[in-house]
Amino acid sequence: MLPDELSSIFRIKQKSYKMVLILSLIEYYERFKSLSFPLSTIAERFLTYFQEKRRLGKSVDSPPPGRASQWYEITLSQTISLLKTPLEALSTILDVDQDQQTITFRPDIADKLDDNVIQELKEYALKELQNYNDQLGTPAFSLQNALFEIMKSYISAKSQAFAGHPLGALFRQAIPEHIRSLSFIDPNYKIQGSVGQGNWANIPWIAVMDKRITDTTQHGEYIVYLFSEDMESVYLTLAQGVTVPKDELGKKEGYQYLENKATEIRELIPLEGMHKDDGINLTSKSGLGRDYQVSTIAYIRYDREAIPDDDQLQSDLENVVSNYKMYVEHVLQNKKADEEMPPPEEKESPSLNSLTVSEQLEKVKSFISHRGFHYPPGLIENLYLSLKTKPFVILAGVSGTGKTKLVKLFAEALGATGDNGQFTLIPVRPDWSDPSDLLGYKDLSGVFRPGRLAEVLVEASQPENQHKPYFICLDEMNLARVEYYFSDVLSVIETQEWRQDRIVTSKLINRESLLPEDQLLYGDLSIPDNVYLIGTVNMDETTHPFSKKVLDRANTIEFNYINLQQYPSLALHEREATDLPVHNSFLRSEYLQLIDVYSEYTELVHATTEKLVKINQILEEIHSHVGFRIRDSICFYMVYNQRFELLSDDEAFDLQLLQKILPRVQGSSLSVKRVLLKLLQGALGRTLPVSDLMDDASEIYLKWNDNQEENKAKHPLSARKIAFMLRRLEEDGFTSYWLS
Repeated sequence: MLPDELSSIFRIKQKSYKMVLILSLIEYYERFKSLSFPLSTIAERFLTYFQEKRRLGKSVDSPPPGRASQWYEITLSQTISLLKTPLEALSTILDVDQDQQTITFRPDIADKLDDNVIQELKEYALKELQNYNDQLGTPAFSLQNALFEIMKSYISAKSQAFAGHPLGALFRQAIPEHIRSLSFIDPNYKIQGSVGQGNWANIPWIAVMDKRITDTTQHGEYIVYLFSEDMESVYLTLAQGVTVPKDELGKKEGYQYLENKATEIRELIPLEGMHKDDGINLTSKSGLGRDYQVSTIAYIRYDREAIPDDDQLQSDLENVVSNYKMYVEHVLQNKKADEEMPPPEEKESPSLNSLTVSEQLEKVKSFISHRGFHYPPGLIENLYLSLKTKPFVILAGVSGTGKTKLVKLFAEALGATGDNGQFTLIPVRPDWSDPSDLLGYKDLSGVFRPGRLAEVLVEASQPENQHKPYFICLDEMNLARVEYYFSDVLSVIETQEWRQDRIVTSKLINRESLLPEDQLLYGDLSIPDNVYLIGTVNMDETTHPFSKKVLDRANTIEFNYINLQQYPSLALHEREATDLPVHNSFLRSEYLQLIDVYSEYTELVHATTEKLVKINQILEEIHSHVGFRIRDSICFYMVYNQRFELLSDDEAFDLQLLQKILPRVQGSSLSVKRVLLKLLQGALGRTLPVSDLMDDASEIYLKWNDNQEENKAKHPLSARKIAFMLRRLEEDGFTSYWLS
């Protein structure tokens, strides 16, 4: 019988690559009896499988879109690059040595392999591959039928339940998957469809975005199918994002900007076969339909009763993609020219909105270093991903490590300062015992006396400020019991939902409870989606611990490993400008429910969830297992990270294990020790003699004191933390994330 680690590796499959890779490894093993596989040899066997099957006329997957139309056109070097995807998907059982260019089974898996197990694995892979290839003979997807079905049934669907509706799957999964499969679709493209977020949209859409210039429909240029509100027609358009221009410039100036930009692009690229006028008619009303009409550069119209056949639809899309590629190349060439233009002091700084997320964060790090402050590698990326996942983050550590300063510098680097009111420091007092200290209270006469948090929420909620991020730093937030004074905010954060294009929450302050003169400002006050709460906490005996209610709702970023030999650079004579304002879309969450990411990142969601299932089996022993809230939050973090290409998947999961799982573990029992040792096995990526270490685990944490283990671990940050927690348990008889 196959070991558990191998018995479900093909449960998730979007292509046949994983099965073919495993069969290629087994074929090599059967010939050479070696579990060290040369990457180039495996790539050659992998490629040969597809080429041979196609030569025999068998049904197999097509090559990846954008690389080649036939397998015989694929080179060996392209195949090695292609293998990165299945290797990443199988990272729980396979390791890749980039220096030696070899593939091996992970040590804990290799120990379980013998000829019988390998034969079972081969039979499993062959069976799954056969089943998969048999499905390739099913009828081809018809875009013509899909568009007609949408226009025929969308209006009636709007009176039905939103969640789980088949039209949602058509927009989010079926049509995007079909478009991705087309040979002319570039791997850089993000394909996304939407019928609304939480509620039915009046104008549903399917967008094709080149991630090098935009990966959101809120700004930048992209291809998009737009359906008219009356469902009588659908338009294939080259369009622009409207949210950012409207927010930054106001509606009138934003419209003018979009119209000017449309004129500029119409003159730049041919757009043959497309209408280059203002004749697109999505709605007769104001709102998003009107915005989309203004933003359109060029379009092709299809009426419901005259949708062309699939060949024509594909030909039209290929034509629009060809024009889009010309425009993207123009943008990238101009960007490169701007970067190379000397001297830098004479060059105007680009808007952050014109940069990729990675480039934006590099500017943030440069800004902070020019202020003479140094933080560990990956910390800024981690802080960004944590805020993007949920707008509440805790920075923990010993006193004097720069937690509060980090919040202030991060905010200033994005244009949010104390002077413009977008950064607010709120020191927490030890005597705070209820929400009135933050939100406010009614005095004896019934007049509402707002707290500092309420004042910031009012300011951030103003229409002219909704595109600006507002940062609130709750300094030393655990001097008082967080659950007492922060309970209302914690509960309201969990009520986030989409309403049109904004995230809204339940009310913190109800209008009916206030006097008429206070209702205008503070009535029905909620948490707007441009407010980010960051708490700093000292980890010592003078502070209060956190409950699971708090930990579930935050990423806890720890500052404990301090290098005192960091000095300001003498070469930094000038400070970078603070005027780097960023649109709120840079930080705002884009996913509130798992369905928001599931169709596009199915494999990553499943891989992450399977890791959490194994962790939960360990945590159940001490009743500290996690629920759906943490599962979703970790998946969102992993998706953002992969999407923005900030950290490796292992580095990102290491941080989530450290920040979302380990803070839940504390106690003095042998069960806690057993749990820590089992978690340490996963963090190290190898088996440990758990039974032997239950008596004495000093060999584990003494190695970490000498920094001998860090480079060997799969998740080094979590492994280090667990080792320190084990030391606390053995030396003090009690351990906690906060005491290590």
